[in-house]
Amino acid sequence: MPETSLVVVDPGHFHATLVQQQMYPGLSPLVRVRAPLGPDLIDYLSRIARYNGRPDGATDWRLDVHAGPDFLNRMRDEPPGGVAIFSGRNRGKIERIIAALETGLHVLADKPAIIDPSDLPQLETAISVAQGRGLVFADMMTGRHNTLVRLLQVLRSDPEVFGEPVPGTSEDPGVSLGGVHYLRKVVAGFPNPRPAWYFDIAQQGEGLADTGVHLVDRVHETLFPDQPLDWRHDIGILAASRWPTPVSLAQFRELTGAGGWPDDLAPGIRGDVLEYLCNGRIDYRVRGIHVRLEVRWDWQAEQGDDTHHAFYRGTRCRLAVRQGSAERFRPELYVVPDENIDAALRRRITALQPSFPGVGVDAVGSEWRIAIPDALRIGHDAAFAAFTRKFLAYVADPTSLPVREGPNVLAKYRVTTGAVALSRS
Repeated sequence: MPETSLVVVDPGHFHATLVQQQMYPGLSPLVRVRAPLGPDLIDYLSRIARYNGRPDGATDWRLDVHAGPDFLNRMRDEPPGGVAIFSGRNRGKIERIIAALETGLHVLADKPAIIDPSDLPQLETAISVAQGRGLVFADMMTGRHNTLVRLLQVLRSDPEVFGEPVPGTSEDPGVSLGGVHYLRKVVAGFPNPRPAWYFDIAQQGEGLADTGVHLVDRVHETLFPDQPLDWRHDIGILAASRWPTPVSLAQFRELTGAGGWPDDLAPGIRGDVLEYLCNGRIDYRVRGIHVRLEVRWDWQAEQGDDTHHAFYRGTRCRLAVRQGSAERFRPELYVVPDENIDAALRRRITALQPSFPGVGVDAVGSEWRIAIPDALRIGHDAAFAAFTRKFLAYVADPTSLPVREGPNVLAKYRVTTGAVALSRS
């Protein structure tokens, strides 16, 4: 079969380069880059140059760059069968996705695909076009390849261990997830700059619309594995709120290299501080199960990196993900039994050895901690590579893409965009 080639379109976020952190069988080393000339493109080219020049595991990407205001027209002239990569400004992204699909390109888009509920019909159109043309359209749900998440999903699906999901209530939900991300961080060994437009919620989207996509995907994949959801009937949004993280002018300059505040940020400026509306909370119901999600952005982690927590209530036990000081800021999975499940849990862990060699279970007081060997823990960058391999396998055989993916993308963005809309009211 001929090699598949990448078409990288206006790469404004570093996730575009994480797709290219290694070479892949069947993927051409020639990458066509179509973007306006500016700092976003220069940052992308610098990162790829570092991958190509690193002493160990160097890549061999050969870039055909067209930099100009007509970059979208150049994308439309690409031969069908390639893969368009979108990772940048989120406002208007769905129109570019549809244009790429109509050109005959598969699409791998960084989340979020949309940030406003009025764009749901266009997202539905994109999915319909992809299905009608035998193309693959997916957003980058790299968390699906996290070993801890996969183990949690296996335990939740075992009725002898977890039982059935507890629906909960708005005050005491059956599922609770949250995460804290940090504006100032190091990625792939280098300080991670952010473009000035990143702080414009009209371009990037608010926290629930952006990183909240990962949390919703994780909830739905865990509660309803292999099942399609109906975004019009299975989802009910109950409450949502938002609040800002203050970013000083000095911090803004450090992250972006800009000399001052862009005009687009003026509505959020108070003195010399930007009230960056990147935090949010939502309570919603999916097929009768109450879910609470919270996303937060702080300036910088005191220890470790981004942190996450999760809690799933079952009729036989509760599954909890913790990442605090007791875990040395490393995510750990706990089983909190409500009845005697010791034998069932050990049987399940034993049965997992072929897929997760070395995984174990340790008693911690009245709880169980799932012991995950370091060899099975993959980091943020490695998860991108794993997801890219899976996506390219779907491109090689589009009929292998699960039917549930299309409906569940719509259900996911119904939650995130609806949450932002309600929080603003």
